[in-house]
Amino acid sequence: MKFLLVFDFDHTIIDENSDTWIVKCAPEKKLPNGLKNSYRPGHWTEYMGRVFVYLGDNGVKEDEMKRTMTTIPFTAGMVDLLGFIGKNKELFDCIIVSDSNTVFIDWILKAADFHKVFDEVFTNPAAFSSTGYLTVENFHAHHCAECPKNLCKGKALKEFLDKQSEQGVSYTQIVYIGDGGNDLCPVMSLKKNDIAMPRQGYTLEKKISQLAQDLSPVGCSVLVWSSAVDIMSYLKLLIKE
Repeated sequence: MKFLLVFDFDHTIIDENSDTWIVKCAPEKKLPNGLKNSYRPGHWTEYMGRVFVYLGDNGVKEDEMKRTMTTIPFTAGMVDLLGFIGKNKELFDCIIVSDSNTVFIDWILKAADFHKVFDEVFTNPAAFSSTGYLTVENFHAHHCAECPKNLCKGKALKEFLDKQSEQGVSYTQIVYIGDGGNDLCPVMSLKKNDIAMPRQGYTLEKKISQLAQDLSPVGCSVLVWSSAVDIMSYLKLLIKE
């Protein structure tokens, strides 16, 4: 029996939002107001599609984007945490469920040599077109009213667990590590023995504490983290047990 670690990516593994970081490649490192104001809530992926067209139109090439993305800092303590998980892979399965995209996550993990730590990455598929433009698609279709149109993290996690179960794999405990509002849906599906680890001061922590105040708390344990050292301390306790 292993433990399953589920990570969000932006503001969790890395200390920034990869989608907004890419704007450093734009002329004057900013987007025109018309483009910036074109975002509609729940439709982030389409908005990023327009950002990538703008970058392509301005001659921003793949190698420049890659160089820029691999300068994003990891969250405090995260490099040590991922190293620790990598050394203990026989105890941990580890996945990413993220609203970023396959290209950005792949670049960042490979540049830091962490791609082998993760068994699977569930995120919006991206690729460079024949003309050299980055394109991004929705991860899937879903019917969850709480989640953005392109990705229901709860559905992605459930499908992964179902697939593992079919192969005879079940987990002693699921540890969900994230920061954002879109992490609440999968956290709501966790069981009593599981643990949600929201990042201190971020939306997920606020939403979980709001639910507790409304007397409809989440069904799992909650442990807040501010540095990945906090997460590592918890995992070390887990494997000692």
